[in-house]
Amino acid sequence: MTKHSHGFVETFDGFMGYGLDRQSDENMVQVYLQKFSDDRLMKTILKRMSDDDLNEVFDIISKMLKKHLSEPEYHQLFLMEE
Repeated sequence: MTKHSHGFVETFDGFMGYGLDRQSDENMVQVYLQKFSDDRLMKTILKRMSDDDLNEVFDIISKMLKKHLSEPEYHQLFLMEE
């Protein structure tokens, strides 16, 4: 059984832009992140990223997880532990 999902990007048919309002910004970030994490794209882009690029992506995601999730949420929502 698959644990991860990217359903939002598959079904979203709203405004595709950033900077109009908070809801549009949230939608656009979710679409971008889901598209960015696609396996085919990752296979291509990761090999082209510098060590600094990899560190930057890892650092920003780690920072957001620590800032916005409690420890139990981190384990449940990110690590998908039961």
